[in-house]
Amino acid sequence: MSQLANSITGLRFVCAPALLWLAWNDYAVGFLALLGAAFVSDAVDGFVARKFRLESELGAKLDSTADWVIYSVIPIAAWWLWPELVRRELFSVALVIVSYTVPVAWGRIKFGVFTSYHTRSVKLAAGLMGFTVIVFFAGGPVWPFRVAAVMCVIAALEEIAITAVLSKQKRDIPSLWHALKEPHR
Repeated sequence: MSQLANSITGLRFVCAPALLWLAWNDYAVGFLALLGAAFVSDAVDGFVARKFRLESELGAKLDSTADWVIYSVIPIAAWWLWPELVRRELFSVALVIVSYTVPVAWGRIKFGVFTSYHTRSVKLAAGLMGFTVIVFFAGGPVWPFRVAAVMCVIAALEEIAITAVLSKQKRDIPSLWHALKEPHR
């Protein structure tokens, strides 16, 4: 049964090359639809894992890695599909890229693995980004994307702080407050 949540997560790994192919071939609508499905799978896999008590170390690692893969594909694909939008919003795009790269790098440096904190702030930032990036690239207003980019930075700072205070890697830490309360951090 634990395979169900992990299979949903695994769909994001399949989506990554498909997203790149769609972007390279200038299928913007298909790209946005598949990206939306990837974001939905990110919400669903966690819900399924919690609802049916299927949480596991492997599932947490797969989820974090799949998120990183999808978030790595988005700027490349966006550059191919909407280079003028990316140039115009380069500061916000750079904030998002830094916000998912630096915490991962810091966790790899300190613990040698992808961290899998799944903090509340990261869940909020990912939800906002998932919605606003699609709206932004579909031609909607840019301000929600900018707000989501700032939220990504806040979530990243919290993850960096959590990594700094922990002495060993742990998963599923809701917030910095919870990390500070961990015995033998």
